[in-house]
Amino acid sequence: MLSLRSLKPSTPSWPDYLARRAGEARDPCVADFFASSQLAPETPIGEAPLVAMDMETTGLDERRHAIVSIGLVPFSLSRIRLAERRYWVVRPPRPLLRQSVAFHHITDSEIVDAPDLDEIIDELLAALAGRLVVVHYRHIERPFLDAAMQSRRRESLRFPMIDTMSLEARIHRQSLWARFRRWMGRPPVSIRLHNSRERYGLPPYQGHHALIDALATAELLQAQIAARHQPGTPIGQLWS
Repeated sequence: MLSLRSLKPSTPSWPDYLARRAGEARDPCVADFFASSQLAPETPIGEAPLVAMDMETTGLDERRHAIVSIGLVPFSLSRIRLAERRYWVVRPPRPLLRQSVAFHHITDSEIVDAPDLDEIIDELLAALAGRLVVVHYRHIERPFLDAAMQSRRRESLRFPMIDTMSLEARIHRQSLWARFRRWMGRPPVSIRLHNSRERYGLPPYQGHHALIDALATAELLQAQIAARHQPGTPIGQLWS
């Protein structure tokens, strides 16, 4: 099987992987999702259909913790489609932890009648299908969604994402200037969502709400492309 560790932003391996998954997926909705999610790496970012996604979880380990909410905001470089936003609160398989409630503010009373993630998976996949997903820190959304799908549908669900945190890291953690700052003993620049938005002059939003953070991520990518890239930049140079 193709190792996802080998997938780099500019490699054509994602299309190969997605095409193979479309043919081998047993769940019809998963197969349809992969079949509709095969954007070519050379597609200009200005022409790609985008959707920002954020999740709130009960912790950081997908093996022990679970998703409690998901927010989606479709957008392009020129328009945020708030009328098409989607938001779900879902019931985790294990009780909420007091520490996680302090972050996402979703309480036991809100999840008692909420659906299990399995009940909204088909809606979620339909909302993501054909769009390039944009997140801030893919190491939450990607493993949590994959683990949830494997436990409920026995299907792996991994796909390319544009990670706005990763784009900031290229500048503030991996560039020669960032290395020089470290050599000078200066603390690293924060690449958290709030601090990244602040650098582009974007307004502060209250964080740790999946829908608000999805909107904040969509606006951040728009600002990043405007400031440091071009609408013609191929998505294969941006996704991970």
